[in-house]
Amino acid sequence: MKKIVAVNRRKDNGMKKLIRFLKDENGQGMVEYGLIIGLIAVVVIGALIILGPKIKDMFEGIGKALEESASS
Repeated sequence: MKKIVAVNRRKDNGMKKLIRFLKDENGQGMVEYGLIIGLIAVVVIGALIILGPKIKDMFEGIGKALEESASS
């Protein structure tokens, strides 16, 4: 009979640890910051893909203008 009680106590103790672990909110802030940084990275990459050719053309135009002004 004593062994059954000891096994039940171990199960209760393990279940309490699991519930305590699931309720623990430590470290959650870092995960949220990581998700925000990931979202920002996706937005920046998308913006560079969309605006990349326009920025390239703009800098090529500036380069040509500088070459023309330097040669004259």
